[in-house]
Amino acid sequence: MNFEQKKAILDKIKEYDRILLFRHLRIDGDCVGSTKGLKALIKATWPEKEVYIIDNEESSYLSFMGPDDEEIPDEMYAEALGIVLDTGNTKRISNQKFTLCKELVKIDHHIPLDNYGDHAWVEEERSSTCEMVVNFYDTFKDELVMTREAAQYLYTGMVTDSGRFRFRSVSGDTMRYAGLLLDQDIDTDVLYANLYLEHYGYLKFKAEMYKRMKITENGVAYLYISKTLREKHDISLEAASAAISLLDSIRGCLCWMAFIETGDEEESIRVRLRSRFVHINQLAEQYRGGGHACASGATVYNRREVRALLKQADALVKEYKETHEGWL
Repeated sequence: MNFEQKKAILDKIKEYDRILLFRHLRIDGDCVGSTKGLKALIKATWPEKEVYIIDNEESSYLSFMGPDDEEIPDEMYAEALGIVLDTGNTKRISNQKFTLCKELVKIDHHIPLDNYGDHAWVEEERSSTCEMVVNFYDTFKDELVMTREAAQYLYTGMVTDSGRFRFRSVSGDTMRYAGLLLDQDIDTDVLYANLYLEHYGYLKFKAEMYKRMKITENGVAYLYISKTLREKHDISLEAASAAISLLDSIRGCLCWMAFIETGDEEESIRVRLRSRFVHINQLAEQYRGGGHACASGATVYNRREVRALLKQADALVKEYKETHEGWL
């Protein structure tokens, strides 16, 4: 079945002279890598095609991947093929002008929340959308051209969305596709330096976070990062959100969360949810979010909702521990 879906997408790419690539809000390495990687593949194969990525969201963490394209007139969307990557529902698409495209394709590895698109290829078991793009190339490698540039983008997304190949979603295919990209002589030294070297100020911020972390009765680790605290350390919302990784190795904690005050007009609180074994995506959906079974996001608006979310997560972990063994 997936071959027919991929073949239909390839045929659409061949058919259109103009292709617009879209991704989700709150960008990450996978959505940036998959859009930039697919663009590089298309341009290397069909240099005459117009391919644009229009996204106004910036990220200091991912700035090394380079800028996107300048805004184009609305009329240019009308005869274009739109391809949305790494986005489970239409509300999370960062450029809402995707609706202006003549036809729409969805390529994604999230649990579907919207069945959108004229053509959709979704594989929830894949570690990343970048892995899917490499699979797409490998399926049609007699017709597509892989370049070092495309490989660098795609490898970046695979590394970041798989937790450096540590997550359960990593398969033999994941590693084989990583090897295919490494064969393109990509620069992993520069890549890992950009991804993981940290400023001294951020290390001081992390030290304070370790002091502030808390654990619920049954094993939900969490941090609350206020706007005042971010300003004290001169930490961006994006950098503060990355603090979720500080909680991922606590023995006995099967779920961990970071609550980050955004400082926006709505006074929203961004929630990053992660888990081991316990599925938390349905819980995230109750709080204006969603995502993967063990990696999701949500939004709350006050401390009462923070407490309610923590209470429900604690109950999930308690139930899991009472009914399962081998959870460490």
